[in-house]
Amino acid sequence: MPHVVSQDGTTIAYERKGAGPPLVIVDGALCSRTFGPGAAYAVRLADQFTVYTYDRRGRGESADTQPYAVAREIEDLAALIGVVGGSAFVYGISVGSVLALHAAAALGPALIPKLALNEPPFSVGDAAKQEFSQEKQRLDALLAADRRGEAVTAFLSDMMPPEMLDHMRASPDWAVLEAHVPTLAYDYTLLGDGGVPIVSAQSVAVPVLLLVGQESAEYKHSAVADLTQSLPHVELVMTSGAGFELTDELIDRLTRHFAPLKAA
Repeated sequence: MPHVVSQDGTTIAYERKGAGPPLVIVDGALCSRTFGPGAAYAVRLADQFTVYTYDRRGRGESADTQPYAVAREIEDLAALIGVVGGSAFVYGISVGSVLALHAAAALGPALIPKLALNEPPFSVGDAAKQEFSQEKQRLDALLAADRRGEAVTAFLSDMMPPEMLDHMRASPDWAVLEAHVPTLAYDYTLLGDGGVPIVSAQSVAVPVLLLVGQESAEYKHSAVADLTQSLPHVELVMTSGAGFELTDELIDRLTRHFAPLKAA
């Protein structure tokens, strides 16, 4: 498995599929290049792009140099973009889209000429931000006590019904989730106070495709609507289905968004 070395010496594992302009996928919470939606997206997009998936630090085969900082994750992505030619489209999924947003603001259009963000999980309003703060405190306490199973349960309980959670707990995937759960602290750090990072969003000078599923939870619709107000060059698209459902429509939207620069 190829690796790239980030600025602080952390080794970051990645994979490459397809041919065409480079496109990096940044996956969300508890995911890695082999565990999560990114791998499936890579297969579908590989006929149009050279798609790179990678293990964010602390996951899969990547290392986890301490202390964590958002700037270190941006450096990881920059190092990968350097390996693929110095410029790449970036597609972020869930909290991975928050990292992609901060990276686009910090690295600029020379490194990230176009961006797509799928349902960044921002909190809108004081009540939602307070709930986010309480969730973070509960998670921090569970991780400090190394109660990994409980931390996974706490994180996923709002996303799926109890019977689905029980089924997942009995599957081999549960061990992968427990192995990755310490990185939830990184994702909560990425999210700051839970609200839209207005300064970063306003600094993104490239075209942004902002995606949300028609059947997704209302808070996700509120989040993308709030983010739209701060992005200078944004197209908000509501796709059929819910969440990060891999549909022909979604693949077509991504391909059309990134395609105009293919011949440049």
